[in-house]
Amino acid sequence: MRYREEHKQATRRRIVETAGRRFKEDGIDGSGIAALVKDAGLTNGAFYTHFASKDDLVAAAIADQLRAQNASIVAHAEPGRAGLEQIVRWYLSPWHRDSRHAGCPSAALLDEIGRCTHPTKRAYTDGVLMVADGIAARLAPDDPLSARTKALGAYAMMAGTLQLARALADRQLADEVLEQGIRNALALLGVEPERTGAAH
Repeated sequence: MRYREEHKQATRRRIVETAGRRFKEDGIDGSGIAALVKDAGLTNGAFYTHFASKDDLVAAAIADQLRAQNASIVAHAEPGRAGLEQIVRWYLSPWHRDSRHAGCPSAALLDEIGRCTHPTKRAYTDGVLMVADGIAARLAPDDPLSARTKALGAYAMMAGTLQLARALADRQLADEVLEQGIRNALALLGVEPERTGAAH
């Protein structure tokens, strides 16, 4: 029984992870259940043993994507202002611009999330606040809550900058937009850049 439960959890996890990547590549509306379960190596029938609906999966995938972003980027950044610069430079890097499937769900899906059901918006809100609070903790270590709104503003600025850079046909112009976005975000956060050039 324990193996069956562990196997079920592993299968659910695989669906959530592959769906997160698919949503960022093709959009939520552009990703049907058939494609989502095929990505996970399952059948349509198997999907409904794990999720009540596509909306249920969307909420789980959005939450998972934001948890992963927080764990891999925000939580690993240095404390204080140095960590803020690391986060900004990673977010507005050419790699992130060119890696939609592996990047931030906000930049890829924000317009669609705004049209989703309340549970998905709730999952998104919880996830984005986790990321913003990691930024706020570096802005105001003694009172992170006081810096939450500023952190959210910086996050929104970065997501919009990344969306614009991805939409531009002129790669040089897109690079310049990212560089300006780094300067804008650091200025908003009150961080003096320690180095110049694009993120690594």
